[in-house]
Amino acid sequence: MGRSRYTITEIDKPHFLTCTIVEWLPLFTRPALVDIVLNTWRFQQANQGLQLYGYVVLENHLHYLAQSPDLAKSVASFKS
Repeated sequence: MGRSRYTITEIDKPHFLTCTIVEWLPLFTRPALVDIVLNTWRFQQANQGLQLYGYVVLENHLHYLAQSPDLAKSVASFKS
């Protein structure tokens, strides 16, 4: 598992986050996989207090603006 070199210090503010696919494989060209990402965010919004301000899903990575009471835990949960 990779380690983050970033520290979330201001939990009361939105953060710009990026997630990439290992070896930059174009997995998000498959609608079923994008649906998994979107359903995960919906679950986190309903159950973990995630506030999602915007996102873009590209073929091999994604960017999103988010805020959460425990953003580090939300990001870890999302990536798992």
